[in-house]
Amino acid sequence: MFSTPFNKAIKILETIENHQHQAYFVGGCVRDYLLQRPIGDIDIATSAKPEALQEMFHSIIPVGIEHGTVIVRYDKESYEVTTFRVDGTYTDQRHPDGVTYINNIDKDLERRDFTINALAMDINGNIIDLFNGQQDLTNGIIRTVGNGKERFKEDPLRIIRALRFSSQLGFTIDQVTIDHMVQVKKDIESLAIERITNEFTKFFASKYVGHGLHYLFETKIYKHLPVFKDHEQLIYKLPTTIEPLSSFGEVIAVFHLLDPSISVVNWVKSWKCSNKLKNEAQLIVHNIDRFKSEGLSRWLIYQLPTSLFTSFQRIIHLFYPEENITVEKMKRIKQLLPIQSRKELAINGNDIIRFYPDYSKGPWMKLLLNEIEKQVVTGGVPNNYQAIKEWIKWNPPEIN
Repeated sequence: MFSTPFNKAIKILETIENHQHQAYFVGGCVRDYLLQRPIGDIDIATSAKPEALQEMFHSIIPVGIEHGTVIVRYDKESYEVTTFRVDGTYTDQRHPDGVTYINNIDKDLERRDFTINALAMDINGNIIDLFNGQQDLTNGIIRTVGNGKERFKEDPLRIIRALRFSSQLGFTIDQVTIDHMVQVKKDIESLAIERITNEFTKFFASKYVGHGLHYLFETKIYKHLPVFKDHEQLIYKLPTTIEPLSSFGEVIAVFHLLDPSISVVNWVKSWKCSNKLKNEAQLIVHNIDRFKSEGLSRWLIYQLPTSLFTSFQRIIHLFYPEENITVEKMKRIKQLLPIQSRKELAINGNDIIRFYPDYSKGPWMKLLLNEIEKQVVTGGVPNNYQAIKEWIKWNPPEIN
């Protein structure tokens, strides 16, 4: 009856129930199961307290035990298991100051963000739906559980999650929920930027990103986001034909290309991104600029990592839709290159030293190797020791 992810997790529920406790699948995994979407993380809610769970399972990670949550490791998978609870106040606008454990799931579901996430499913596949979440799934509606203003005050990240769900699912946000989002949106500025970046990474990577952008425009939430709050017209420069962007590095590259006065480094610092994302964005931007001047050249293909071919193609299509560039075409060009990396050059730094024994090592060596590498890749000289040596003879380096 269940899909494979649930089949593997059934043993967790069985173990908990065999110890005379209740246990249910909850939240997004139930939502996605009902929507017949791919299921990601599987979360479980239970009447068993963390101490009891630690006795039931051999491998437990007490990741959020102070809030009733532990990670159960089972069959090489991780499952977040949380005790039924009601939350206290949210002073830090992320975690409740305290929690009270309860013995039934009703109040636990009541504390959740949206009706489509306030769903539970028992071991037999029976659904518990106290807030008409299934009807909202059918109608494609995102609405809060109870008073939206209270839900958003508890954790303003839920405002951005509403946008993200509209982008992922293509759902309409209920008008009352929109009104409450607008009333509380300034509180977004109190959030840790890493949490916002994580949500917007998913937002821009989603199938219905254009739909999500509609609500971003309508609510003007962008006025409370890094960079955008200082450049309020920037978001409107996005082409209406935007496709999902698979990483935040792509997002940064797109917005930098839309407004080059805002540097990639500024974006990375403002959104607290990793060096990996910074390098990705810079590589994409650099090669888009190279494309403007030399087209899809062999040197461009050589310089661009294969892992970024799809990102490059997607952004080229966004800014230059008339260009017929495909990943397959890029791969064909790469396969025909005489070398795939500098290591394959028929000459190296030691050879350069032997050619110029009277000169000290210095930057000139790197510059010469760079030029040799480019000449080989672009067909200016064959990747042959004698041919390169002869080329150097007629193109001696400038040594200061």
